Amino acid sequence: MAEKKGSLLSLYTKNYVVFDLETTGLSPEKDDIIELSGIKVREGQTSEEFSTLVNPGRPIPYSATRINGITDEMVADAPGLADALERFLSFAGDDILVGHNIHSFDMHFLRAGARKALGREICNDYVDTLPLARICLPSLYRHRLTDVADYFHIETAGAHRALSDCVMNRLCYEKLGEILASQSGGASGPVCPRCGSPLLRRKGRYGEFLGCSGYPKCRYTQDV
Repeated sequence: MAEKKGSLLSLYTKNYVVFDLETTGLSPEKDDIIELSGIKVREGQTSEEFSTLVNPGRPIPYSATRINGITDEMVADAPGLADALERFLSFAGDDILVGHNIHSFDMHFLRAGARKALGREICNDYVDTLPLARICLPSLYRHRLTDVADYFHIETAGAHRALSDCVMNRLCYEKLGEILASQSGGASGPVCPRCGSPLLRRKGRYGEFLGCSGYPKCRYTQDV
């Protein structure tokens, strides 16, 4: 049976939940979530926050602690994955989820965690601000969350902790939304099925086609 999952959207919406998580590593199947945070946004403004550490039930590798600063002692009395995810999914409801690089990372952890701990699928549609930043800020050399925040003069202190990244990402998404609104047709275009970046209309030797905005890293094309 095909996996049920939400769709990747390329748009700005005023009502959403921006989320971020910290993990013990890079593999959704082998590694664990150790922090999960979200900010509920209504009409572009913060209405509610959620944040919890998560006890993975095993030692946190030093390589992870070096990045996010989360230690075994910090998660010793934290809830397990099932409780943390249950509360977060209740908080998020059916809202569109927003995050940076979530198409390639966070959504995989969220889905794997929900299947493992709760026996359920996550069907929320979601917006990844990484491909949005690539299309809105093409002159930016790198499009990490901190790079985008720096471009918009948004405070980056506390980066790599989930709630701080949510705060940063919400502000970046609002700025990207302003740019999308100023671009003709830029708020609801198709996205690349390979990497999640917006597809752009381009002219080639044989006429117009849709090409991935992540080029040259992604060379996906599609007939108009």
